[in-house]
Amino acid sequence: MSEPDDLWQRLAGLTPARIGLGRAGAGLPTREVLKFGLAHAQARDAVHTPLDAAQVAAEIEALGFATVTVASRAEDRATYLRRPDYGRRLSPESHAALAEAAGEPVDLALVVADGLSARAVHEGAAAMLKAFQPHAEKAGWRLAPVTIAAQARVALGDEAGEALKARAVAVLIGERPGLSSPDSLGLYVTFEPRPGRSDAERNCISNVRPAGLSHELAAFKLNWLLTQAFSRGLTGVNLKDESDRLIEAADSPEALAPPA
Repeated sequence: MSEPDDLWQRLAGLTPARIGLGRAGAGLPTREVLKFGLAHAQARDAVHTPLDAAQVAAEIEALGFATVTVASRAEDRATYLRRPDYGRRLSPESHAALAEAAGEPVDLALVVADGLSARAVHEGAAAMLKAFQPHAEKAGWRLAPVTIAAQARVALGDEAGEALKARAVAVLIGERPGLSSPDSLGLYVTFEPRPGRSDAERNCISNVRPAGLSHELAAFKLNWLLTQAFSRGLTGVNLKDESDRLIEAADSPEALAPPA
């Protein structure tokens, strides 16, 4: 193997990005064409696979959370993809269900939404909540029932959080799949949620998946952002995520977990 080829191979071992693929004449090797086709199919499947809300609810309830299942105003997947605005608002029936489920004001509403990858929710939502649960318990935050939302966009959490009388909302949502990440969760935090909040008023933790940011580190970051949001009374561009400083200072990821 020549030195340039060896360099590309070493670089390719450090990233899932498609680099150093080689060539066969003027084209790519057949194996790389097939891998690309598989990745594209996995991304399409992630977008179109329906959310199994009942299974997700069962896994979350097994952790001790109460749940309520809702839907957006998008009646089916085709409408959801064509009309993003419908995915940002609850159906009238779902809004009424959340209003009925709401009790006294709470600190935090957790929303699990299919977004553009139900696969990410199926594989990661319960594990993410399990990792976050000790942080919420240690902080003593009052939680609303976990909302499981189908055909949902991030902004649906604003209406859900308001209906549940929450000071803040954290939306766990399937992110738009790339060609190497059909299973990625995004976490979006908004202080004082209500319809009309802009993306500039949220903080995002992205790429939560086994090959990306671990559930434990994502839970640590989510706890940090929420703690700061409650302390400062804001989220978004004016709240910079500085949790990495604590992560770098920790001896190990286990040191970031709250004490038992």
